[in-house]
Amino acid sequence: MRALLDVILLVLQAYIWLLIAAAILSWLIAFNVVNTRNQVVSLIGEFLYRITEPVLRPIRSVMPNLGGIDISPIIVIPIIFFLQSVIIRYIYPNVF
Repeated sequence: MRALLDVILLVLQAYIWLLIAAAILSWLIAFNVVNTRNQVVSLIGEFLYRITEPVLRPIRSVMPNLGGIDISPIIVIPIIFFLQSVIIRYIYPNVF
């Protein structure tokens, strides 16, 4: 059971990094630093969008429009940290 919890913790940590990468890529695209016509950039952007959008969309629907500033990753990351903390402090010690 601990192995399963370790895998869940690793997936949550990887998802945090994917959220950060998606936010940075969206900034780079918005400021025309990278070109979305490049096939590699387009492929990476599409992957990050498909991975992060199912989690970010419900938060965006609740959040008010802040004029082009998307703070939904800033809300999701502390929620993931909270889930990791709950797993580490309360669930992990009670599993044999």
